[in-house]
Amino acid sequence: MPAQSHGVRLVVVRHGPAAERDPVRWPVDDQRPLTAEGAAQTRKAAKGLVRYMGKVDRIITSAAVRCRATTNLLRAAMKDPPAVETWKELLPGQLAPPVFRRLARSTRSGQQLVIVGHEPTLTEFIGIALIGEGTPFVRLGKGAAVCLEFPRGIRPGAGVLLWLATRKQLARRG
Repeated sequence: MPAQSHGVRLVVVRHGPAAERDPVRWPVDDQRPLTAEGAAQTRKAAKGLVRYMGKVDRIITSAAVRCRATTNLLRAAMKDPPAVETWKELLPGQLAPPVFRRLARSTRSGQQLVIVGHEPTLTEFIGIALIGEGTPFVRLGKGAAVCLEFPRGIRPGAGVLLWLATRKQLARRG
């Protein structure tokens, strides 16, 4: 369901299944790609996710290869995908508060956004959104998504959890 005109809806997506860490093949971990099977699973999940979401106004992603690939699969499933914004705040190993602050500054009421990133940043972000603390109380598996709504603007503790779906649940909807 799209965001209501007075609120902001945010879909938080963890990248799909990626290759195992291998410093020989990928000395920079940001270059680690989705596996072939992970890409196929993510493609199916993206189709289901699009059915949940409706129109998306903005997509924001980490520059890591596995996140960009996940984002591209999601955009391919959309009828009219928005341009992609790449934020350094979503790179692996970043803390959630800078992501939160930037979203709060750059988001208008009535928008629906998707952010694609990494763990543990995303679960920390969800904790800040829902209870004001980075307490990880959800497990966001690879390719899973969470939908949050901020009825009166993005700020700590102001989010409402609308739904959480695993990659497999999303794929069944596609």
